Amino acid sequence: MEEHIVLLSRLQALKNNNIKIIWIEIPSNPLLKVSDISKLSQLAKKYKAMLVVDNTFASPILQQPSSLGADVVVYSTTKYINGHSDVVGGAVTTSNKEVYTRLKFIQNSIGAILSPFDSWLTLRGLKTLELRINRQVDNAEIIADFLNKHKKIKKIFYPGLFTGEQGKLVKKQMKRPGAIISLELKEEYDPQKFISALTYFPLAESLGAVESLIDHPASMTHSAIPKHEREKIGLSDSLFRLSIGIENVEDLLEDLSQALKQV
Repeated sequence: MEEHIVLLSRLQALKNNNIKIIWIEIPSNPLLKVSDISKLSQLAKKYKAMLVVDNTFASPILQQPSSLGADVVVYSTTKYINGHSDVVGGAVTTSNKEVYTRLKFIQNSIGAILSPFDSWLTLRGLKTLELRINRQVDNAEIIADFLNKHKKIKKIFYPGLFTGEQGKLVKKQMKRPGAIISLELKEEYDPQKFISALTYFPLAESLGAVESLIDHPASMTHSAIPKHEREKIGLSDSLFRLSIGIENVEDLLEDLSQALKQV
């Protein structure tokens, strides 16, 4: 009911011409929810708003929002596009000539560009993006299946395991379900022991690189959100986000298995 009220209020804001940009992240961080880009694009056009999609988690290999009606697609190139944890950058892409002209003017005016070396590093990573992300998704699908069956895991969030409307959207929009997995331990198990026991999953806020990483949203990426607000949207203190790398999948499975034994 609460979500329905929020949706109605946002729709009313569009009708009142109070919203100029609809900004969505697909899949979302860290619960990996998927929104219908085509329907949102139609809604944006109807009320003369612009649809911006953060496609970082999917990368352009797995999802192309512009082909589904997005006006602007943004990326943290630090993540999959670079893929080697050695550069910080971002990209704004558009097929709208008017938007492109305005953005180009702003970029030229304020000098919002990467250094030559950072540009080279990003282009180097881009050359192997398709190879890397397909290996990462291969690993993620195996790991998600393992975690989904584990008795100490309360819940798994992974687009490849979504059912119902979310599952239909994943199949409609994404070529593959991505390489990010979020898991929630059952309440009786110690999150700190789980983190400390891992060997191949360094604790870090980043994602999308060749190495696997683990993030604890409650104390890291989402720590600024009050606990009661986090819990409302499903971000418990036992929730972890895994970014799956290109390592040997058996090594990753063994590491997760032994860590779960120690909680």
